[in-house]
Amino acid sequence: MTSGDQLELLGVPIPAPEPTPAADDGVPGEDPLLVARVAVDTPLPHLDRLFDYAVPADLEPQPVPGCRVKVRFAGRATDGYVVALDTTSTHEGRLAPIVKVVSAEPVLSAEVLGLAREVADRWAGTLSDVLRLAVPPRQARVEARPTTARDDDERLPDVDDEAWHHWPDGSALLTALESGGSPRAVWEALPLRDPAHAVAQAVLATLRSGRGSLVCVPDARDLDHWHTAFTEVLGAGRHVVLSSSQKPAERYRSFLAVARGEVTVVLGTRAATFAPVHDLGLVAMWDDGDDLHAEPRAPYLHAREVLLTRAVREDTAVLLAGYARTAEAQSLVTSGWARSLRAEAVTRRRAWPRLAVTDGSVAGGAPARLPHEVFAAVRRAEGPVLVQVPRRGYRTSLACQDCRTPARCAACEGPLVQTSRGAEPTCRWCGTAVPFWSCRACGSSRLRSPVVGQLRTAEEYAAAFPGRAVLTSGGTDVLDVVDDPDALVLATPGAEPRAASGYALVVLMDTWLALGRDDLRVLEEAHRRWFNALALARERAEAVAVGDPALLQGLVRADPVGLAERELAERSAAHLPPVARVAVVEGPAEVLVALARRSWPPGTDVLGPVPVPVRPGEPEAERLVLRVPRRDGPALAAALKDVQSARSAAKEPSLRVRVDPHAF
Repeated sequence: MTSGDQLELLGVPIPAPEPTPAADDGVPGEDPLLVARVAVDTPLPHLDRLFDYAVPADLEPQPVPGCRVKVRFAGRATDGYVVALDTTSTHEGRLAPIVKVVSAEPVLSAEVLGLAREVADRWAGTLSDVLRLAVPPRQARVEARPTTARDDDERLPDVDDEAWHHWPDGSALLTALESGGSPRAVWEALPLRDPAHAVAQAVLATLRSGRGSLVCVPDARDLDHWHTAFTEVLGAGRHVVLSSSQKPAERYRSFLAVARGEVTVVLGTRAATFAPVHDLGLVAMWDDGDDLHAEPRAPYLHAREVLLTRAVREDTAVLLAGYARTAEAQSLVTSGWARSLRAEAVTRRRAWPRLAVTDGSVAGGAPARLPHEVFAAVRRAEGPVLVQVPRRGYRTSLACQDCRTPARCAACEGPLVQTSRGAEPTCRWCGTAVPFWSCRACGSSRLRSPVVGQLRTAEEYAAAFPGRAVLTSGGTDVLDVVDDPDALVLATPGAEPRAASGYALVVLMDTWLALGRDDLRVLEEAHRRWFNALALARERAEAVAVGDPALLQGLVRADPVGLAERELAERSAAHLPPVARVAVVEGPAEVLVALARRSWPPGTDVLGPVPVPVRPGEPEAERLVLRVPRRDGPALAAALKDVQSARSAAKEPSLRVRVDPHAF
């Protein structure tokens, strides 16, 4: 058959299968008893298609669509999924037989297969890479558990719109969900109004309409809190938790409960985006700007985009929520695809803490490490105090005290750090200790620290406020809740514990560090972290930010939507995502030079290649950036897949291709 031929499989165009050449024990293709179309687990781009296999009549058990099988592929037994069964094959020749049905449990649904195919094409990846993310590894003992029938007659709780009363359109959202509608909203949450309970009410409304829900949060800490809230609102047993951090058996048990239709509400991290929820009616995500929603493995997808793709494919409601707002979420509002859900201005001003900004300078001199404004605010605070420090550790950067030359490792040129008081300086890259350091520029042996972490800052606060209990949270030691009403908590971004009644004061230290990174999302990410910290304050609390007042006015006004609008406008002017589609290709210099001269879809901007910063000892690489208007994104992804397929067929190393990366 010609390469342009296609078959329609489960409503999704799939390239026509070309069967693996059969060995002498193959079955003639003219009159097979049964033909199985199999998605074979192979990462090779040039083999990213379905293959036909014969189903022997004596095979026990017989395969069903969605089950796992073993097939002969490239001379070895390989895993695969049966995606369809037929009595004919378009292949002229001999079909190799299925070797074994690993399990008759249908774990790959038609909808998830179609979604995985679309996601693979969207990010220029392969179907097998996506299916590894979508279907967890099999646990035979868990599969042996009989299916539990769902009790549809058990009465669901009534929807309570109290959690949404601060938002004028909140009740209308719940009513639309309960009546079977599919509203799409981008929600700006407020401090001390638990978003987990509000989203749980939206899930309950969807459940009362006879439909399921899929909710994603960034990490395990959020998952624990949201799990408790969902149990309180929905009742026990009406949802499952699905996360890659679960033990394999626990994760597979949750997955099977969803696949079998025992439960139709899934709460999880990015690992849950492909959960086979029956009758899906709502997809929701909390804090979509968190980089934990971005998959670090090929094809480097983003959970938000996967959920939005599902929403379009299955015509579901959408709820993107957070204290801050991303440019991607704002683009949905600007285009009219979703509506903005936010409280009135007077409600927002009352909910967010009153923020003062100081640059930390003393009488026009150099900034103080503990500015007077911060010192006075901590003394005034009647309750727990949260201090957000952008770096964890002790002294995270060292330099010469006399000439300010950065201190580097003699072995690998890595930066030197100090992990605790009295500890020897060590290299952050290779771990080499440097007990007797001297400056290469001036010979001085005195060290200073331009950047300090939360441990060193905690020592300074403990000395300044001896009457308060000083706690730290960050790295591997993360606190969940603080009960001490006089606690002074120093935490890194994302590790801030909740206070039972909210913090009386929130201090944002060293904001210039968060804004100093060389990254597309630096402003958006910094404000997201700051808003998340400020949201832990109690009503009418105080807040102090140490930094440039001109750059922190969005915090002063408590206006995340205005910040998102400006960020989107700047991205539009620069032709950057989400208004454009960008692909970043990394590989050897000679390969990227040839790719830069290749013919790409019309309108493609080719930027580079440029060297990629690497550590000593790592292979040199370069980076090529390809940019097209958003409407031409599929054409660019297809061209990149052609490049990868050609290299794979020629047995050349693959390139690292990231489409719309979260950070580059």
